[in-house]
Amino acid sequence: MAQLRVTGAKFSWTTLLALSHFIYLLLGATVFQHLEREAESNNRNNFQLEKLYFLANYSCLDGPALEKFVKVILDAWENGVNPSGNSTNPSNWDFGSSFFFAGTVVTTIGYGNLSPATFQGQVFCVFYALCGIPLNLAFLNQLSKCLAFHLGRLEHNMVSMVPRKSIHQCMEVLAVVVFLLMGSVLFLIFPPIIFSYVEGWSYGEGFYYAFITLSTIGFGDFVVGNGQDRQNVSVYRSLTAVWIIFALAWLALLLNMGARIVEHFLGLRKPPVSTDEERPSSRKQEESLSQRAIQQ
Repeated sequence: MAQLRVTGAKFSWTTLLALSHFIYLLLGATVFQHLEREAESNNRNNFQLEKLYFLANYSCLDGPALEKFVKVILDAWENGVNPSGNSTNPSNWDFGSSFFFAGTVVTTIGYGNLSPATFQGQVFCVFYALCGIPLNLAFLNQLSKCLAFHLGRLEHNMVSMVPRKSIHQCMEVLAVVVFLLMGSVLFLIFPPIIFSYVEGWSYGEGFYYAFITLSTIGFGDFVVGNGQDRQNVSVYRSLTAVWIIFALAWLALLLNMGARIVEHFLGLRKPPVSTDEERPSSRKQEESLSQRAIQQ
């Protein structure tokens, strides 16, 4: 294990990495609490004021009746039913939406805005995820290998264009940069434009949704197709599921490259030790024994 010596004491890189990870979590918790706690308090106060205003203007309702109605709305939202509009809203379990939900299951995104309500659906979801998640990981792994192969071809073509070996390394870095920029435009920069147009989000919200989805964090605060009264919402969600699958492979390749850079910088990986280097003395002993056997 790689170690770091500081003032006479030895610290392993693994311990340092674990400590850095924990400190990073503490930093994130502190920043999120500072940024979001006040907004949450304001939203809660505004909601309470709206309830009081509603009760003051509609005297036929009392407090418990309103609380019961609010609970009905929350239960409907948790079950995937849009409280606004009427019963003509698009179903959350048409084929396109079901295909989109199946994709969120096998990719472990799990937005949380939609889930099976029946016992049979819940049991099927468990076994479907048990079989689908390994299948999806194998597919993404193979797709990442395909992308890495094309990246290698791009590097080879760019390096072969330069006769001087002194700048080959620069051309390889340039090839990686070009590959990452193409993937970023295709999977992270262009899709938010479509989301902004269809969903009515800002570009920042669309970009936030794209990254939260592709990183499989999946908060569920932004989900495509929610509240859309369009006839093509089923096709729209199906195409989004296809985008998620291919973009996940690209982001997985990107994150793996970042992880390898960190591991290489910290020295967490060591080159494999060959048999010749691992046990040279044992091989010499075997050779001497074989020579004695021949002499005898």
